Amino acid sequence: MKIVLQRAKYAEVKVNEKSVGKIEKGLLIFLGIGKNDDEKIADKFVKKICNLRIFEDETKKMNKSVKDINGDILIISQFTLYANCKSGNRPSFTEACEPQKANELYEYFKKMCSKELKKNIQSGVFGADMKVELLNDGPVTIILDSEKM
Repeated sequence: MKIVLQRAKYAEVKVNEKSVGKIEKGLLIFLGIGKNDDEKIADKFVKKICNLRIFEDETKKMNKSVKDINGDILIISQFTLYANCKSGNRPSFTEACEPQKANELYEYFKKMCSKELKKNIQSGVFGADMKVELLNDGPVTIILDSEKM
């Protein structure tokens, strides 16, 4: 699993010019699922993300989690995080999970985030051509990779 996590003041995703997911203060998560990923890895990431202290406290130190601030989460599926650009000029995506299994794990990931935060999670549409708008807060951008955790 590869994740690009961005602290957001605002984020929205549109499909065919129609808003399908929108948050105010919280996290925008770009989620890439690899062919070796499973629910155990997803569970580990959900716990890490929901408790990651990257929001400022009263002293302006990153000391609060999305859970602590009652923030929102917007999750976007993004197989292109598995792009391999080592040879040639066209990326290879052979390490990305096949779509059906990836969609199942994407839905599981959303469900577990919702359970962890005890609130609805916003998301894009799996496999759709999406337009994502973000006002990055900080900016704070964190990259998580299951192979490095």
